[in-house]
Amino acid sequence: MASKFQSWWQGVRYRGGGPMITWMLHRIGGLAMVVFVGMHVFASFLTQQFGSGLGTTLNLIYQSPYFQAPLYFFVIFHALNGLRIILLDTFPKLLEYQRELIWLQWIVFIPIYGLAVFFILAQIVSGE
Repeated sequence: MASKFQSWWQGVRYRGGGPMITWMLHRIGGLAMVVFVGMHVFASFLTQQFGSGLGTTLNLIYQSPYFQAPLYFFVIFHALNGLRIILLDTFPKLLEYQRELIWLQWIVFIPIYGLAVFFILAQIVSGE
């Protein structure tokens, strides 16, 4: 029994490095999108069917820049990581350059997310 627990623990422990971090962020990004879409559908249902104040409150939450900033982070990261995975699946010889592709992914991600944050901050400053 102890060997089964040890092998399970070996499978889930943090191994370090870029591939593990991208794997985690990709999964968190997928969950963030599911939560956002679920909130959106639930808020629309409550507002349309019952004219509920809860639906309006949920709308205010997911339209908030403080909710949008992390959501944009995860959505953009998830999309770019998905493209990297597609590239690796299409061209298996690139697997030996996986760490370099992760660096390239971050190099592309940072300016795109920076632009998104700029617009979010502009929205906060303008008070809209």
